[in-house]
Amino acid sequence: MPSDKDSDSEESVHPDQRKEHDCSEASDVGDVQSRHDCWSKKKPVDEFVLFAAEGFGLGRLRPAPGTWGSLWGMVIGYVFGLLNIGVAGRLVTAAVMFAVGVPLCGRAAELRGKKDPGSIVWDEMAAFPIVYVWVPLSGPQMWSGLVGGFLLFRLFDIWKPPVIRQCDRVTGGFGIMLDDAAAGLYATATLWLVFRCLVTT
Repeated sequence: MPSDKDSDSEESVHPDQRKEHDCSEASDVGDVQSRHDCWSKKKPVDEFVLFAAEGFGLGRLRPAPGTWGSLWGMVIGYVFGLLNIGVAGRLVTAAVMFAVGVPLCGRAAELRGKKDPGSIVWDEMAAFPIVYVWVPLSGPQMWSGLVGGFLLFRLFDIWKPPVIRQCDRVTGGFGIMLDDAAAGLYATATLWLVFRCLVTT
């Protein structure tokens, strides 16, 4: 069955890898002190890793953390249009965000003690330079491109058709990033076909 972070169906890692567990799991009143102790043991760099990987806070929103985190993608697209960043700049941005995301998401998943925690949304964010790689992000087509790309990406990320589904089975930080990059390729190809049909009709 296709799955997505928004469904909160997260696969746990092996118990031996859960030494650094999710401090938010200590949610009972009696666990307040243990939760405080847990967070106090985390290094500042780990706290930053979680903050960045979780979309600077958006990935911690519920319900549908993947959709909340994807809102950063529209911001990225808007900045592309505002600064008139072309295809080359968008490809470089995609490559950099992917390269950063592999260790970032891998470490954040270790800290959360899960294979691909729903709160980690850097992978969604990093997919949007791919989604918008050729899309006109200025002029009358800007908002149709921004919103259309957002909706198509979420569709493919949740649906997980072939290739995306296989990518989703890859483990580690690379696997976390890979399926969203594939969903971005699906979305940008679909957008291209839609815009192509609109222009030729």
